[in-house]
Amino acid sequence: MVFIFIIMAARMMDIVDLMLNQGISASGLAKIILSMLPQIVLFSLPAACLMSAMLAFIRLAGDNEIIALNASGVSLYQMLPPVIFFSFVVYTAAGLMAIYGVPWGNRYYQDNRQMLTKSRTSLTPPERIFYNEIDNFVFYVNSSSTREGMKDIFIVDKSNKKVTTTIVAESGMIIAGTNPNTYYLHLNNGTSFASFITAKADGAVTDPEVEKPPKAEKKAGAYELESGKVSVMTFPTLDYPITFGDITSSSSSREKKSKEMSLRELRSRLKEKGMDPSKRNEMGIKLYEMFSIPLAIFILGIIGAYLGSHVRARGRTAGVILSLIVFLLYYVSLMGSRYLCEMGVVAPVIGVWSPVLLLLIISIFFLSRAKKTGAFSLFH
Repeated sequence: MVFIFIIMAARMMDIVDLMLNQGISASGLAKIILSMLPQIVLFSLPAACLMSAMLAFIRLAGDNEIIALNASGVSLYQMLPPVIFFSFVVYTAAGLMAIYGVPWGNRYYQDNRQMLTKSRTSLTPPERIFYNEIDNFVFYVNSSSTREGMKDIFIVDKSNKKVTTTIVAESGMIIAGTNPNTYYLHLNNGTSFASFITAKADGAVTDPEVEKPPKAEKKAGAYELESGKVSVMTFPTLDYPITFGDITSSSSSREKKSKEMSLRELRSRLKEKGMDPSKRNEMGIKLYEMFSIPLAIFILGIIGAYLGSHVRARGRTAGVILSLIVFLLYYVSLMGSRYLCEMGVVAPVIGVWSPVLLLLIISIFFLSRAKKTGAFSLFH
């Protein structure tokens, strides 16, 4: 619970942004937090399992019970069955969380984006940040206020597969339309660039089907230039429509991301040929992490038992510090290997399992010294 609280506290800025800047309701915020929990729990379990085993054995060592057990002929190996059982329970819970919980949480968040967006009281993007919450739509404003509206606006709209529209405007505001699912961007003094995608038929380039441009109010000095593939239009005012169909695609039609796919979906997709190498690496990472992270948790529990029984009595503070050092070693190796896999330097099957192999070597080294007495010499 402490680790979950720490991780949630680290993400409070994102949660506050959802509440204040994007106007998500309390129920929508609860859904967001619920969708975050599986990933957060899986991330916190390695440190929690390591620390729990270590603190238990530190307490035994602090009460001289480890010495009494050793004097009675009970070795650390004979004390390990409860630790192994506990680590196996956590391993099982982490495996279920990685295989079922995390994909469900990520998918639940993505599937509910449309309902959360509809509950917003304002669609005004944050200042000086490329706002890409709208699918196929990038929005940037230099400054924004309730009284003066938005200033220095930049928009890229790729919702239409035949036309990519880029708009630059000096100012504007967002106005709700008569349809509850529609908003209008009321823009002032800007330029619109429409890039039309041409199609080839029998080796020849055909003229694209050009849709009617957004309704603009023209005045003296405004012009419109048609040049085959690009249409440039300056305008004093322009009402650019955005419907909720543009804001998010439906959950049934959109393509799932790797982090949303189940074990079966990842396996079937990896069997496909002709897939982009970066996407294949990403899917491979997610697939192998479903098994490597739970196994790492199991090994960390055994490492915690050894460290707790051999560290000199310094109270719980020493155990917390030592467990965090071991966890950070694992976490840095995990993030580093994941980065190498994403860059294509090493194969996912090698990179993802490397941190687990490192923990396994450390645990074997510690267990080989379990018969030796004496304190662990990190603090002395």
